[in-house]
Amino acid sequence: MIQLKNIVLRRGIKAVLNQATATINPGEKVGLVGRNGAGKSSLFALLNGSLHEDQGEFFIPKQWRMSQVAQNMPETDQNATDFVIDGDTVLMLAKQAVDDAESNGDGDAIAHAYMHYFDSGANDAQSRAQSLILGLGFKLNELQNPVNSFSGGWRMRLQLARALMCPSELLLLDEPTNHLDLDALVWLEAWLKKYNGTMIVISHDREFLDSITQVTIHIENCLLNRYGGNYSSFEDQRSEQLALQQSAFSKQQEKIAHLQKFIARFKAKASKAKQAQSRVKALDRMEKIAPLLSEADFTFEFKEPTNLPNPMLVLHNVALGYPSQDGTTEPVIIVRDVNKSVLAGQRIGILGANGQGKSTLVKTIAGTIKELSGELTEGKGLQIGYFAQQELDILQEEDNPLEHMISLVKRATADRTLSGQGTREQDLRGFLGMFNFSGDMIFQKVGSMSGGEKARLVLCMIVWQKPNLLLLDEPTNHLDLATREALSMALNEYEGTVMLVSHDRALLRAVCDEFWMVSRGSVYPFEGDLDDYQQFLLDEAKRQREEAKKISQLAASPTPSLPTSNTKKPFLTSEQKKLKKNFEKLELQISQKQTEVLALEAQLTNSPDTDFILASSTKLQFFKNELVVLEEDWLKLSQLLEAENIL
Repeated sequence: MIQLKNIVLRRGIKAVLNQATATINPGEKVGLVGRNGAGKSSLFALLNGSLHEDQGEFFIPKQWRMSQVAQNMPETDQNATDFVIDGDTVLMLAKQAVDDAESNGDGDAIAHAYMHYFDSGANDAQSRAQSLILGLGFKLNELQNPVNSFSGGWRMRLQLARALMCPSELLLLDEPTNHLDLDALVWLEAWLKKYNGTMIVISHDREFLDSITQVTIHIENCLLNRYGGNYSSFEDQRSEQLALQQSAFSKQQEKIAHLQKFIARFKAKASKAKQAQSRVKALDRMEKIAPLLSEADFTFEFKEPTNLPNPMLVLHNVALGYPSQDGTTEPVIIVRDVNKSVLAGQRIGILGANGQGKSTLVKTIAGTIKELSGELTEGKGLQIGYFAQQELDILQEEDNPLEHMISLVKRATADRTLSGQGTREQDLRGFLGMFNFSGDMIFQKVGSMSGGEKARLVLCMIVWQKPNLLLLDEPTNHLDLATREALSMALNEYEGTVMLVSHDRALLRAVCDEFWMVSRGSVYPFEGDLDDYQQFLLDEAKRQREEAKKISQLAASPTPSLPTSNTKKPFLTSEQKKLKKNFEKLELQISQKQTEVLALEAQLTNSPDTDFILASSTKLQFFKNELVVLEEDWLKLSQLLEAENIL
């Protein structure tokens, strides 16, 4: 077990833990929670040995192997599969032992080294690694791609796969869901549930914590407080503690009254029924989340929109995607024939596996990319508040928060969309202060800000605009649990329309009344709830793994050899030996190329990804052309060898 007794841990002059005591038993799956800066990452540093306690007693079993996700961005031309295989430290040590034994020429040592190598999992290492890679959202055709060919977020997924590949008794995960879509997140949950060791995880995703943890350790006031149960259980227990003090609830009495007044006023009015129901959700959750909101750095609300056009917008036979960059090739169509209307008051969750076009749909509605064909009609007075998945799609790296707000005022003035907001610099400073941008922070360049600070600035800008349609693409990626809850409450009180892409299922459940599925080139209603969708994702992941396994087996199985004669000439000249060697090399190349063609054809048959189909069709034709050349060379050489009576 892991034992911490009266631990004092300092970072600089600040004590992050002071006389902290906790015990973690073997096999427990622990959620480590606490507000930003409370000391969660410092505790991880103590556990992995990069920090040492200043006082107290700390014990961790010496024989425990530890695995955690490396935080550095990998820079290597090694392919994705081999990079993840190298994460298996036991296998790599066994491989090194084989290399050492072979270099020494010790027959007995070589035999024993190979036995240990195969006992360590050499036979199935590739399939284990590829199962992890595919589960985390990569495509079949990316398994052999160089690590450097992937973007930063995808490289961090490979680091996660590498950590999961490593045999361990203790697994430390610090925000493992940050770079994951919902499909990869659901797969990761299923994998972690089967993990047999002790696991400690830091996460701002409450449903993720609920799903995989049975113990919660809360860092507060430099102490470690252990609670039996998952995150929701911890929240209930802590609510009861704070309820005894009453002070934690006093801040929310006005908000409760406001919600009750809205519900009483509009629950019988058809046009406001959905909004009233959202307020009921908010009220039901109010007491439970009160203690967490009391920790939030700030709370906010979306102002009532000036008008609510109905419909908000209409998409008629719209094709979504990206035009060709050089103007000579066909545009890349990701989603086609979209016929949808967005109505006032709708709360739509947008679902779909990675790469299917969720963000493309949101970007098209936001106007950052143009529809390829069809017609997108906006309602009169439509005012969109857009939260992009990549904040720098909206923010300017060299500008500070005040400059962003001044630019916003200028655009609103030019577009005549000002709705009574204060526009003086003093007004803008005050508004920024509501989102914790005060003092020198209003002059800090966006490029030097943390992800959470950028997200707060985007939210600030959206709230100021008083939008009637919110387009939110992964708004919680850099928000802590307290701020996520504040966002959830603000959205439930919001009077306008919401379209939300998120892997935060708690937010989706709390905010959305209906779901759209973006899949296989189309957009359609998803008839079911998030539990149904999670099962759909697990079934789809299983199908892809089975497909990858079949292709892997196909690649490993011998291809029927081309006919050759069993008659061999017993003695060959050096030139004849060279010809025969070239002939055998050609046979091997033909076999490998046939396997590549079959594998790629199988991928093309089952892939819904338009980008992949376009790229791979050209690649397939190239493979077939290579095969024709190889077979022609084989035929010429076989005739020559037959004439020499070598075959």
